[in-house]
Amino acid sequence: MKIVISNDHSAVWLKNEIKEYLRNLGHEVLDYGAQTPERCNYAVYGKKAAQAVADGVADKGIVICGTGIGISIAANKVRGIRCAVCSEPVSARLSREHNDANMIAFGARIIGVEMAKNIVSVWLDAEFAGGIHLERVGCIE
Repeated sequence: MKIVISNDHSAVWLKNEIKEYLRNLGHEVLDYGAQTPERCNYAVYGKKAAQAVADGVADKGIVICGTGIGISIAANKVRGIRCAVCSEPVSARLSREHNDANMIAFGARIIGVEMAKNIVSVWLDAEFAGGIHLERVGCIE
């Protein structure tokens, strides 16, 4: 699977950990994030990754800022994106099963690297449940 990952200055370290984790799982990773801890605007990086998913350049996307909130809001401004902020695995799984989330976000100042890996793993393994959830996702669109 081709996964885009992006981040702001606060999450360079966590992005690099997750990027390596994804590659070890056999995924192709596109890095559209900040490369240094020099202050930058999370909205620019969230939109860049979201556009890659919306355009079909990537299958799914992961965005990371300090809390995950700002960068997810920016990603969700792109038509066709359903980006959920996840701080634990249950929300990650349900974001796929119920909302067909094509992106997730988390905060480098909120969770640690092992929790982030767990969230990513659960999210990637989960499948959209369809059924009544299909109608609801249609309403979002």
